[in-house]
Amino acid sequence: MSELSLKNVVKRFGALEIVHGANLEVKDGEFVVFVGPSGCGKSTLLRMIAGLEDISGGEINIGGKVVNDVEPADRGIAMVFQSYALYPHMTVEENLSFGLRMNGNPKEDTEKRVKHAANILQINELMQRRPKQLSGGQRQRVAIGRAIVREPQVFLFDEPLSNLDAELRVQMRVEISRLHKQLGTTMIYVTHDQTEAMTLADKIVVLRAGNIEQIGAPLDLYDNPANQFVAGFVGSPKMNFLKAEVVGKDATTATVALTEDKAVRVQLPLTSNVEAGMPVTLGIRPEHFLDAGQGDTDLTVSIDVAEHLGNTSYIYATTSGGEQLIIERPESRTAGNRDQLTVGLSAQRIFVFDSAGNRLR
Repeated sequence: MSELSLKNVVKRFGALEIVHGANLEVKDGEFVVFVGPSGCGKSTLLRMIAGLEDISGGEINIGGKVVNDVEPADRGIAMVFQSYALYPHMTVEENLSFGLRMNGNPKEDTEKRVKHAANILQINELMQRRPKQLSGGQRQRVAIGRAIVREPQVFLFDEPLSNLDAELRVQMRVEISRLHKQLGTTMIYVTHDQTEAMTLADKIVVLRAGNIEQIGAPLDLYDNPANQFVAGFVGSPKMNFLKAEVVGKDATTATVALTEDKAVRVQLPLTSNVEAGMPVTLGIRPEHFLDAGQGDTDLTVSIDVAEHLGNTSYIYATTSGGEQLIIERPESRTAGNRDQLTVGLSAQRIFVFDSAGNRLR
């Protein structure tokens, strides 16, 4: 049993409160990712679960036991740090076994666990090397192996891939995902990279300024963001936002026009209380633009830069009102040779937010 729950967890440093009543339920075997911008409280929340930070209020429960006052070593958790935290004078084998040996674990069992972790991570040939003889990816495998040998109820990962280059990050993402499927153990993972969150998580926890903004499966957050912050944080490239105004309404729909381009209007089904003249923000994902004439209305933009990635192009453009857009088009290799581009907008693919960032549609 490795369920984990947070109930109204608060963290204060003096008079400054940086985590504001966090509530979360993690099921046995789930892979949960904490994501958010720097300083949002995600690493602090992880450290409180680990017992490395005291909580200022609330309750942390691991495996059916309240652990507020339990020492980190007795919580049934193992943590993988961003810095690897390997002992430079020890071999890989010694690094893997050190914690077990210090706790007086029987030698035969320690050797069995170390061998099992090495087989899982495919590092058998590295066992007699020291950390300085390893690549970044190999060091990270050893750090994960040191957690595996503890056979914890919960694995905690604190931005474990941030020191790796782009190619290694992709490789290690796959390996961590494979590891989770193989072990079936509860994992909590902290990152500021929403691509890691989308590809690894069973459930994502989006944080901002110490508050949990939304919890859900990756595609649920992508399709149904609770507010403008979540909509802008989940998805890569990020969602485009355009200033607009409600210019008319009836019982079930409203007509919205881009503030800086009155010719571009789109009728949207809105059930919220909106009034003519009300400022709103339209959210459009880069991949949701259509060819000209295929949507409910067209938008013409000036092309600034076109990035060609083979089967996909990202077009960085500017509206007539000076707002920046990223438009994803399939293999649009000629876009960089033009000054303008006309794309279609579909009402069904547009999100609408009020001036406070609350989602209207």
